[in-house]
Amino acid sequence: MLFQNKTVFITGASRGIGKAIALKLAADGANIVVASKSVTEDPRLGGTIFSAAEEIEQAGGKALPIQLDIRDEAASQQAIAKAAEHFGGIDILINNASAINLLPTEKTEPKRYDLMHDINVRGTFFLCQSAIPFLKKSTNAHILNLSPPINMEAKWFAKHLSYTMSKYNMSMIAFGLSAELKQYRIAANTLWPKTTIATAAVNNLLGGEMLMNMSRTPQIVADAAWHILQQPSDKCTGNFFIDEEVLQSHGITDLSGYAHVPGNTNFYPDLFIDA
Repeated sequence: MLFQNKTVFITGASRGIGKAIALKLAADGANIVVASKSVTEDPRLGGTIFSAAEEIEQAGGKALPIQLDIRDEAASQQAIAKAAEHFGGIDILINNASAINLLPTEKTEPKRYDLMHDINVRGTFFLCQSAIPFLKKSTNAHILNLSPPINMEAKWFAKHLSYTMSKYNMSMIAFGLSAELKQYRIAANTLWPKTTIATAAVNNLLGGEMLMNMSRTPQIVADAAWHILQQPSDKCTGNFFIDEEVLQSHGITDLSGYAHVPGNTNFYPDLFIDA
């Protein structure tokens, strides 16, 4: 089992893409730290750190649920330390937790701006900072941020400047760390879906049922992450990965099984991806 005894710290792992990655790695023997805010279930979102932990253990992994708001850097530091003590180290950090708001500049309230930047940028930065001392001790350490390639076309800034800034900053964190941490053989990469993914955010905030029907399941991102995280950390670093391209590079060309609606072939490109 490729990830036997490997400890993976995943933010936002109680549902969606984070949980899909957790279950994929758990099936390969990984220890999963479920770091999310949800301890009581919201019917619109589904899932808590406890329900996700139960599914992870049913999939074959070991789970440690930790309630965490990554805007609190002290809490992040404590969560990382607790996870390392519980499992004997940390091998992989996946920064999946994120906030989204697609309003134009004139309509972006300070609280919404702060939420995106406090979670997507500040939270990601200080969680990486807390994890680095433990990742240095791993034999194949990886940081993986769920953020896009930095596409500097003006259209990606024109409609939702604040969100774009925050997600590109997540990607810059990974790119910067790939150079800073190369001497320690710690990989830092990003991963982003080519099409929209059927998650609660898409259903509740972005496009509802129509967009859900044009989306793929979170499993495609999980499978791509599985391929990335088993690569040698001293060689596979500084990349802006796209899920579909990762799978194709490993000979997986039939992606029909990832359609949220079976048989659908009409998918909606995700943000920051040129159609």
